Amino acid sequence: MNKPVVVLAPHWRQMSELFSASREAELRRVCEVVWGQDEPIPESVLEAALPTASVLIASIPVVSAASLAKMPRLKTVIEVSGSFPNTIDYPACARKGIEVLSCAPGFRSSVAEMGLAMALAAARGLVTEHEAFRKGREGWLKDNPETDFSLFGAKVGFVGFGQIARELSRLLRPFQPRIRAFDPWLPAGEADRHGAGTCGLEELASWARCLFVTAVPTTENRGMVSSDILRRMPDHSVVVLLSRAHVVDFNALMSEAGSGRLRVAADVFPAEPLAVESPLRKIGNVILSPHRAAAVAGGRHLIGDMIVGDLRALFSGETTRKLTRANAQTIGKLVETCGALQVAEMATRRHTN
Repeated sequence: MNKPVVVLAPHWRQMSELFSASREAELRRVCEVVWGQDEPIPESVLEAALPTASVLIASIPVVSAASLAKMPRLKTVIEVSGSFPNTIDYPACARKGIEVLSCAPGFRSSVAEMGLAMALAAARGLVTEHEAFRKGREGWLKDNPETDFSLFGAKVGFVGFGQIARELSRLLRPFQPRIRAFDPWLPAGEADRHGAGTCGLEELASWARCLFVTAVPTTENRGMVSSDILRRMPDHSVVVLLSRAHVVDFNALMSEAGSGRLRVAADVFPAEPLAVESPLRKIGNVILSPHRAAAVAGGRHLIGDMIVGDLRALFSGETTRKLTRANAQTIGKLVETCGALQVAEMATRRHTN
């Protein structure tokens, strides 16, 4: 019996970035893998594989109505950049019963871990004291009660309560924080299942001592965490920016940090890489991370685990998926923004490699 054909073209990502050695071996046992190399797939190899391919996996899949005509057996498209790109004709896929999946849930463990580390460092003033130490100005045995606080029992807010936020809330459980979330797309009862309450964005900002920004960028939420929202936050609160800078008024956020009123930990920025001459590099109340929340050995292997799990489910006729399915009601609000951002991220990767 022939194995199902999977076209695997991960470039700009690397195979070892997505799959552990054992998971890649399992993938090759389950499927006939076409390509599966770090370099861009040659056009001739891709064209030859299309007529028999059941699955197309790519960093930014290019799928049009015309290309679908060449793929009569196609059942599933999987993107491995991190969000649904605007290079896919979603209505055409839907008409043919082809599911489109995003690898975004596969980042949740490593990004949540980094988010927790950044929150702890900011709340406890670790980086502030580290820099003071270098200048001989460290505060021995000082509580710093105006600026520092414990996460134990803290008021923790989430702007967006998707996969990363839910994993973060799980990691925070030993601290027994009070958790609230703002997410207009959140299914009813989902926050309760994770021990969180829900409220409006203004109320959340006024209440939270530590605010995680984890919302998916959409055509509707650019700058949603505005200067007005930031001004509502209690003095010496912490903002941890893990999702795209698109979601916040970044200049207002940096202004609040520069004044010393808020502490900020940011893994993402409006333009990446950050310019060497950027004044942001000199703001003392900011913890800077160069978009590497998932960048750790094995930090993206959950993506490969989910891909293999979902392919096994697909080929056995099961309908449940670990990756995220494109939603016809919301995909149009995601595509425009996320597609452009993924191109920028790809350019950043090329710049730094």
